[in-house]
Amino acid sequence: MAKNNTNGLKKYAKKRTDIALEKADKAIRNLSMHKEKINFNSVAKESGVSKSFLYNNQQIKERIEDLRQKQVNIKMNQISKKNKTNKSKDTVIQAKDKKIKELKKENNELKRQLKILRGTIYDRN
Repeated sequence: MAKNNTNGLKKYAKKRTDIALEKADKAIRNLSMHKEKINFNSVAKESGVSKSFLYNNQQIKERIEDLRQKQVNIKMNQISKKNKTNKSKDTVIQAKDKKIKELKKENNELKRQLKILRGTIYDRN
């Protein structure tokens, strides 16, 4: 008789675990689809499953950790690209400033030469 009770309890526990896994999986897909942060807190909140269940289930735990790390890597890449973009902008600005300085110098030299030529033409007349 005791054996039947434990079999029923095992089946019930397995069923609850399967339902919790399904809820967690659905929550992860939903969070991913909406581009929200994926971590143990967000998955637990979205799925209604306890954090301890998520941590204790190796498959779910590894999946959450992997997705969380991918999101961190994506964020770091975006920050890196932004920094590279800012450095590129700084380089372009420096090049333009240098070119402007050169053009101002050339312009002043041409003005000086024009004055000399005007003076020479004026002296001839």
